[in-house]
Amino acid sequence: MSTPGGRRVLVLNGPNLGRLGKREPSVYGTATYADLVELCESAGKELGLPVEVRQTEYEGELITWVHEACDEGLPVVLNAGALTHYSLALMDALKMRTAPLVEVHISNIAAREGFRHESVITPVADGIIAGFGFASYTLALRAVAGLLKDSP
Repeated sequence: MSTPGGRRVLVLNGPNLGRLGKREPSVYGTATYADLVELCESAGKELGLPVEVRQTEYEGELITWVHEACDEGLPVVLNAGALTHYSLALMDALKMRTAPLVEVHISNIAAREGFRHESVITPVADGIIAGFGFASYTLALRAVAGLLKDSP
């Protein structure tokens, strides 16, 4: 199965996710961002989805990538990091989406600090997958594949 017209899937990551392996290993594990990229690309190949993984520390850059996805009709798997909880600008950009959007988190945000329980992304996403470590990303890519298969 491939995306219609050979479109790629963007796997977008926000602030601090480039520090995986060093950042709070008790929460995020010891695998690195490079390991995550490799996992997503491998899962994409298995699903017939061309996957492009990106990470930024900057809200504006993340929004620019969302605009690109909207303009090109690209599905998105998004871990916005802390921006998940307060970036109304990111939420507004995501409202313009033209393809599937799956919110993803490595940790179970509902089982963490109170401020992490709320997401401004969830109301504009097709769904959310959280709490399964890096497997959250492979599950999200499977969800995108299913959504693409079921769309006209």
